[in-house]
Amino acid sequence: MTEDERLPQPTTADIDLVTVLHALGDPVRMTLLLSYADGAEHSCAPRDLGLDHLHKSTVSHHMRVLREAGVTTTRVAGRNRFVSLRRTDLDARFPGLLDALLTGAPAAPAAPAGPAVSG
Repeated sequence: MTEDERLPQPTTADIDLVTVLHALGDPVRMTLLLSYADGAEHSCAPRDLGLDHLHKSTVSHHMRVLREAGVTTTRVAGRNRFVSLRRTDLDARFPGLLDALLTGAPAAPAAPAGPAVSG
């Protein structure tokens, strides 16, 4: 695979801890991290990621933040985009960080909060 098949992302050496932690400080992006932790490539379809309650442009924004922070990589195949976790790069830069984040993360993504109902 050639480099021009990937969207722009920082090199391994340029991945910054503060930027990574800031990117993962959002619940939606943590949900994406949990999805990507299986090591597979994932389509960008919100439905496939369990984020069908969000608009496609919102999900794209969250994916861009993760990619620009160095957390994920995005492969372009025609009109399709496939995202995967940069686990090897992150483990090389920050040993144990992903394991700690994934271990401490909730087992299932939280559903969006609805209005409170009083009884």
